[in-house]
Amino acid sequence: MKRPWSDFRIEQTVGNLLRFGVILAAVVVAAGALMFLIHHGGEPPHYKIFRGEPSNLRHVGGIVTDAFSGHARGLIQFGLLLLIATPVARVIFSVFGFALERDHAYVLITLIVLGVLGFSLAGGRI
Repeated sequence: MKRPWSDFRIEQTVGNLLRFGVILAAVVVAAGALMFLIHHGGEPPHYKIFRGEPSNLRHVGGIVTDAFSGHARGLIQFGLLLLIATPVARVIFSVFGFALERDHAYVLITLIVLGVLGFSLAGGRI
């Protein structure tokens, strides 16, 4: 009996997921950078004054709001969030792939890895 999810099919799907995630993140960052350069490329830099990111770009909700509002900095930050989310999505998919294969040891190991990723991304505040 042929299994619907073979190791090869899971590897191919994971590879495509990673490839698509990185390409999508790169396109979003490039679009944001292009918009930023169009609007601010001619301004002289002010190296004496350090300006960090605005407070609305320091949390996910503000980044998503700015990105979908068409703000260049929000798009750049959103692309970086997509880049961070890509390996996390790979781990989540792997849990389901190993569960479909009924490989309980790898499901457990991958859930531990997912927990460590979640803990790290939350800044150790869980």
